[in-house]
Amino acid sequence: MNEGSTPAQQDGGPAQVPMMSPNGSVPQIYVPPGYVQQIIEENGVRRVLVLPQTEFHPGGHSPLHHPPPPQPHAHAHLQAFIPHPHIMHAPPHLYSGMAGGTGDMNPQYISQYHPAHTSIYSEQEPHPQHGRPAFAHRDERASKTYERLQKKLKERQGVGGGGVGGLAPSKDSPPPSPQKSRGTPPSGGDLQNGLGGKGAEEQAQPSAAVAGLGKSPGRGKEAESGELDEEAKALQNCLDAICKPVVTDIQARGVSLSWVAPSRTEGDEEPKEGEESPAEPSLTYEVSVSYNGKDGKYKAAHSGVELSATLQDLRPATDYHVRVQAMCNCLQGIPSDPVSFTTLSCEPDTPSPPRKASGTKSSLVLQWKAPCDNGSKIQNYILQWDEGKGTSVFEQCFYGPQKQYRLSKLSTASRYSFRLAAKNDMGVSEFSEVVHIMTSCSVPAPPLSPELVQPGVTWLCVRWQRPAGSPKEDDISYVLEMEEEGSGYGFQASYDGEELSHTIRNLHRSTTYRFRVVAYNAEGKSNPSAVSEFTTAPDRPSCPCRLTVKGKPHPTSFRLTWEPPKDSGGSDVTKYVVELSEGLCGSSWNQVYSGSAMECVCDGLSPGCSYQARVHCISAGGESPLTEALQVQTPPVPPGPCQPPRVVGKPKAREVQIRWAPPLVDGGSAVSSYSVEMFAPQVEESREVYQGCELDCTVGSLLPGRSYAFRIRAANKAGYGPFSERSEVTTGPGAPETCRPPCFTCKSPTCAVVSWEAPACNGAAVSEYRLEWGAAEGSMQLCYTGAALSHEMRGLLPATNYFCRVQAVNVAGVGLFSDAVLCQTPCSVPATVSSVHALRESEMRVECRTTEREEDEEEEEEEEEDEEAAPLLYSPSTCLGLRWEAPCDHGSEITSYLIDLGEKQPILTGPVTKYIIQNLQPDTTYRIRIQALNSLGAGPFSHTFKLKTKPLPPLPPRLECTASSHQTLRLKWGDGPAKAQPTDSLQYHLQMEDRNGRFISLYKGPCHTHKVQRLNESTSYAFRIQAFNEAGEGPFSTVYTFTTPLSPPAPLKAPRVERVDESCEVSWETLPPMKGDPVIYCLQSMQGNSDFKQIYRGSATSFQLPNLSSSTDYRFRVCAVRQCQDAPEIIGPYSSTVILLPPRIDTPGASGATGSKAAEAQKPKRSLTDEQFSFLIIALLAVTSILIAVAIQYFVIE
Repeated sequence: MNEGSTPAQQDGGPAQVPMMSPNGSVPQIYVPPGYVQQIIEENGVRRVLVLPQTEFHPGGHSPLHHPPPPQPHAHAHLQAFIPHPHIMHAPPHLYSGMAGGTGDMNPQYISQYHPAHTSIYSEQEPHPQHGRPAFAHRDERASKTYERLQKKLKERQGVGGGGVGGLAPSKDSPPPSPQKSRGTPPSGGDLQNGLGGKGAEEQAQPSAAVAGLGKSPGRGKEAESGELDEEAKALQNCLDAICKPVVTDIQARGVSLSWVAPSRTEGDEEPKEGEESPAEPSLTYEVSVSYNGKDGKYKAAHSGVELSATLQDLRPATDYHVRVQAMCNCLQGIPSDPVSFTTLSCEPDTPSPPRKASGTKSSLVLQWKAPCDNGSKIQNYILQWDEGKGTSVFEQCFYGPQKQYRLSKLSTASRYSFRLAAKNDMGVSEFSEVVHIMTSCSVPAPPLSPELVQPGVTWLCVRWQRPAGSPKEDDISYVLEMEEEGSGYGFQASYDGEELSHTIRNLHRSTTYRFRVVAYNAEGKSNPSAVSEFTTAPDRPSCPCRLTVKGKPHPTSFRLTWEPPKDSGGSDVTKYVVELSEGLCGSSWNQVYSGSAMECVCDGLSPGCSYQARVHCISAGGESPLTEALQVQTPPVPPGPCQPPRVVGKPKAREVQIRWAPPLVDGGSAVSSYSVEMFAPQVEESREVYQGCELDCTVGSLLPGRSYAFRIRAANKAGYGPFSERSEVTTGPGAPETCRPPCFTCKSPTCAVVSWEAPACNGAAVSEYRLEWGAAEGSMQLCYTGAALSHEMRGLLPATNYFCRVQAVNVAGVGLFSDAVLCQTPCSVPATVSSVHALRESEMRVECRTTEREEDEEEEEEEEEDEEAAPLLYSPSTCLGLRWEAPCDHGSEITSYLIDLGEKQPILTGPVTKYIIQNLQPDTTYRIRIQALNSLGAGPFSHTFKLKTKPLPPLPPRLECTASSHQTLRLKWGDGPAKAQPTDSLQYHLQMEDRNGRFISLYKGPCHTHKVQRLNESTSYAFRIQAFNEAGEGPFSTVYTFTTPLSPPAPLKAPRVERVDESCEVSWETLPPMKGDPVIYCLQSMQGNSDFKQIYRGSATSFQLPNLSSSTDYRFRVCAVRQCQDAPEIIGPYSSTVILLPPRIDTPGASGATGSKAAEAQKPKRSLTDEQFSFLIIALLAVTSILIAVAIQYFVIE
């Protein structure tokens, strides 16, 4: 066997040097200080690698980072390749001493003790320990590797360095040494009570949670505003004055702290006497710890109201800095000064289980990693094993400072259990978990040739046996090799694993393959087994092609043909199978053919049915898939004969209802219609009476009591089938025939006799006749039922048309009515006058008629008089008006009416419906009845009714004028009060003649006086009056004429008076002439208390009165006088009086101002004009309205 060794060069890079060993063992080579050797076997060639040793910590400290475990090799039986370790410096004498302490351990296995994967965690440069110089020589490759690792570490610190003080170590790596990495905190899960339960953001900056005063970012809403009251400032100063904590008890993994509560400073104001001191606020304290120095980042570890705290889960032999911070509600004080302490040392942590570095059939080389020493150097390791007994009793097999150990003289393929503990000056750690490791075995023997379990179309299931003599503990794997026949590629591995069977898939059908199997374990591979040949099974063929119907289908058979499948599946088709299903659902299939031919005849089918056919073939590979179903429709045939039709119910006289059943054989097509033929009595030929799809029909227009024959046949798409046998049917008796029109004979105008003849009975005697009678043809009613052939009608109306018809009835039914016959009764005297009414008074107009001769001569004159004169009314006191409705004349025109008044002579009128009876007594009751007459005689009188004439209307009263003025006339009539009484029934109607000579109504009522206004002066007016009461309106009185007097002048306004020295001037307004009559004025004066005297009369509008007395007051008034031409003058009303006061005489001592006031007082006061007076009244009304509105707004609305 060829072997190669790789001695280390001066720069530390590996180099390969071929070496030959005559006996196959690994020769011993010289390993320089700081290097280790490693043996690797690949493809039967062993290689020895000499690699630089990573840094070794004398104190037993492992590197600060442990990478993930290496990926397993593809083949478990090959020795795992240990990658190139990261280059670190190590003491040159360390391994030489360790090798010397192993006793019989071969130096070539010392290299396998070192861990396969280590990496640098801290960025600190490695430095030699205990004064030992480090190996500082690196080649270019090692330097590049070191730089690349440093770059990766920096990136990892930037991503994962969110903790306090740097990167936390991986959970898979041992914890770092306390003395060497005090700046590195433990992992995030090592501390509790605030150390391990918060996130990286909350733990990275503990000082950011401290809320200070002013604009500190951690303050509450009061601090953000920057405006704190004095009490808050005093409390803030108190929180800032907390002292640093005191360390009271230090343990390896815990420490006890205490501190003093902050107190108020001397500057705080003391409470005055009599005032209560303010309550002390409740304070909360937060303890934070730093792992990387005094100025490092702090993490909150405890929070509470107590003045002491115990911190747990600390790292042994580690420097810590701790500080406390006081908080109250939203205020946070400044943290205290930090205090430092160092935890005590203790026993090492529990080491990781040892692992197998290498091994043979009788030896094992175990390696392990150093755990954290917790401040005290690890001196020795304790390795225990169970000696392969499989019990839980462990014995010590190694005790020493090395981190690897070789066990020899072990059993082949045996399992051993190991556990490891570390020891320092503080004690022994706990044992690691138990690990089970097995020794190697020899190369297995060649297995037997593989066997075929089951062949498939594209797969083969092959199995093999375990090599003979192999122990059960030996982990043997197998490689199954396969060669396809004729491929030319040779054997190729198709399976590699520990199973004893395997299914090879994705093979070709009907193809031979060769197989062999090779067994191997950790020691190597066996020789291949004997070759076995297996053939895959043929595949089933594909479905046949082109399944079609050959020729035209027959009603009971058709021929199928098909072609062979396109893919035979690797074997010949042995037979074809044809399946047939009736209907289109394909639920039931029957085999109709099986053979090697490629066509068949399907017979014994039903006409007009749908069939589905399919075919598949069979070969050595199995059955092919079925072809798609082919639908075949057999042609139908005409249906078979039907059963004879039968009668439904009892046969009727003129119709028969027959029913039949469908034919038993429909010929393969649904029956579409039926044809019914009838044979009449004594007729040889038949006629079709029904054609349709129903199973019954009604044959009408038959004769009662006759025998008829019927037959039927059915039809479908193929045509009509044969007729059924005949069926005899006899019709029953029928209703009588239609009667002839009856005869009509009148005995009197109100009585007639109707007679008729008996009709044909149609096999049953007529039992009765029915006579219908009515005034209209469409509204006749049954008036007689019986067996007689005539009937007498009574109570008819004379000269009236009637309709009648007759009908015969027997036991078979009712015959049809005869034609309606028109019957007319003879004429008679008129009927009774039924409706009589009295005319209203407005309807009782006088019709001025003379004899017929005078009418012809004076016709034109009467028309002119009727147009000009208003219609006159009859007096209801002496006349009665009647109106009635003309009665039925009973065929003869009414010629006159007779009015019976009782004691008086009856009045005969013409053919009118309105008549006014005159010359009656007033206030008298009359009994009246009316009778109509025609050419045949007088009809009956109407019922008697009473009418009474009204009393005579009152006479007109005497009219007289009681008072008059130039615009009004007061008229009076009768002897009674001016006002009407409620009990007065007598009323009056006063009328006045207008300019056109017509009288217009002025007053209508019960009063006896009336005032006529808006008249003209000196004008004559004509009046007449009429009295009326319940009896009616009396006659108008004679015309009375009354004349209005002349109108007096209008009243003048108060005159204006002005004093002029010892005289005064009086002036007044001017009036225009009144209808041509001049107007003069009369001025009167009164001096003192005397009477008024006329001082002026004339047409002037002013007058000057001289020689006034200085001690007397004067009063003046004026009036207008109308000087009429044909009548005496008319004096108008006097104006209001104006007073002229005497002048005041000034005293000698009076001042000039008093004189001026007296002069003003002497001036006469001017009266207000009409416009000024009107304006004053409007102003007063406006002010009053405003005051009322304000009062309503204030008192009512509010």
